[in-house]
Amino acid sequence: MIARRLVAAAGALAVLAVPFVPDTSSAAGTVPRYQEYVALGDSWSADVVIANFQGLPDTKHAPIDCAQSQVSYPKLVARALGVPKFRDATCGSATTQDFYKPQTGLPIGGTNPAQFDRLTRTTDLVTVGIGGNDAGFASAAVSCINLLPTNTSAFETVQLPIAIPFLGSGIPLGGCKQRFVKGGRDLLAEKIAASEPKLVAALKEIRKRSPKARILMVDYLDGIPAKGCYPFVPITDADMAYLHVTFGRLNAMVKRAAAKGGAEFVNTFADSHGHDVCTGPTTRYVEGLGVLSLNAPAIAIPAHPNSAGAASQYRSVMKQLAR
Repeated sequence: MIARRLVAAAGALAVLAVPFVPDTSSAAGTVPRYQEYVALGDSWSADVVIANFQGLPDTKHAPIDCAQSQVSYPKLVARALGVPKFRDATCGSATTQDFYKPQTGLPIGGTNPAQFDRLTRTTDLVTVGIGGNDAGFASAAVSCINLLPTNTSAFETVQLPIAIPFLGSGIPLGGCKQRFVKGGRDLLAEKIAASEPKLVAALKEIRKRSPKARILMVDYLDGIPAKGCYPFVPITDADMAYLHVTFGRLNAMVKRAAAKGGAEFVNTFADSHGHDVCTGPTTRYVEGLGVLSLNAPAIAIPAHPNSAGAASQYRSVMKQLAR
């Protein structure tokens, strides 16, 4: 049933208009040639999508339910570099644990092989985008969805009669910050800090398996503003401000891990200011809770980069490669 719906969605998109071509014009500089490129990471590196002008998610490198966009930044980088060998291991919901062993329990039953299995001794370029799921940030952000424009004194959950894809059936009614900040402790900040050694270990393992590779650690796009935009994104100003600060902590952790793990850092956050979930539908690089993306037209997965966001990530990676 899910597969038939995906095919129908892809077919509908295919007859809409001229296919979207990502803006990659500002990728600057002379980039060295590479022979074997491997992309590792989670949904923000897979630039997950349900369907777009290119059709269903790419299945050349991973199961369809990894939801790899065919215009994700790794694929744009591979095309621009013209690498003879390219393997894209990125997958929605991935953590560093899925680098070492197969990722099971994907939405329609697929299994993504251990991401590290794509690495070889001759791999000479690796991009890595990971950490958000290790820290539990995605689930925390979803838990901030609120049916009211203000936080209540007690956290409750309203159960919907049906589950919303990728969000579930339990919608919060109340503030989320109060669940994470208790007794002078920020539990989410602690989880982010605890994830750092996992990222460092993963980067060192990449170096062990592919000793000649240039390794780029990619952070997360600037998708969360300091102030909310209720009801377009149903999260209160207080909780959005908390998520904004926490997201900054996550990216700072990724940058520290890159330095400790011997990887180059790619600052996609700085390169994507002004394109968060509260900006216009043709401006934002990260979608809100809707499933229709207008930048560019696609059946999107909520709270993830769209095709324009993927193109921005691509430009950031290419800029780093030219250094």
